[in-house]
Amino acid sequence: MIQDIAPKRLYNEYRKTQPKEGDALLFFDGEGKVLVKAEGESLVFPKIPKAALREDTFVYLFSLDERHFFLSMDLPEDLPEGFTYQSICQVRDLMGQNGSTADTFVVFTAYHLWKWYADNRFCGKCGAPMTLHEKERARACPSCKHVVYPRINPAVIVGVKNGDSLLLTRYRTGYGHNALVAGFTEIGETLEETVKREVMEEAGLKVKNIRYYKSQPWGMAQDILAGFYCEVDGDPTIHMDEGELKYAQWVKREDIELQPNNLSLTNEMMRRFKEGIEQ
Repeated sequence: MIQDIAPKRLYNEYRKTQPKEGDALLFFDGEGKVLVKAEGESLVFPKIPKAALREDTFVYLFSLDERHFFLSMDLPEDLPEGFTYQSICQVRDLMGQNGSTADTFVVFTAYHLWKWYADNRFCGKCGAPMTLHEKERARACPSCKHVVYPRINPAVIVGVKNGDSLLLTRYRTGYGHNALVAGFTEIGETLEETVKREVMEEAGLKVKNIRYYKSQPWGMAQDILAGFYCEVDGDPTIHMDEGELKYAQWVKREDIELQPNNLSLTNEMMRRFKEGIEQ
């Protein structure tokens, strides 16, 4: 999956770190596209030049091993040679099956933080401009002292089993490959209750024997995904939500078509069922 980057390691804790010449610098445009260049199976990120070390618009994001990554709050006037703005989906597809998972994880996680910084420039309580917190990853309001932290959306991925078949879906718009039932957790709801509700809403099915499998950060949607397997309870007739899905069917193990890369929790759960090693 996208976070499986060993032996490399992402250090995501906040550090009050000053930029150094050669540190990686990430730029996101107004549409959330990142400035990168592809070289073989890796991505190249712009580097902080010596002349820009005094800039106060650089925000420390995280480190990949010993390499520091910063976010620029301003866009460059001229693009470095060979660099273009790519969407998160384009980066995912650009790296494909054999590209650098670590580079893709860097972009997804940086996008998550950029989105939060961009969406919280002003205080939601009093409307004053927000500043960066001095001691932790947060935005602070110098006027009313309101503090906000990066938003993380809890969501579930659900592998619904019916004997030797798995419930596969495809979204009506957006991602065009096979997926599993998925959805966000609502206020006052447990993850297990989310599983039951989402399966009922998307497929009109009751489920039982809900078992947690694994979790995954998914910066594209600012999510933390929790994967569950469960079994259909009673009538297996699917009543698909046609407003959200264009496909929902029981598929035999041997007929399951996997996604074109191994980045997602969804694909791992489908693969495990296909190979008969699901929980």
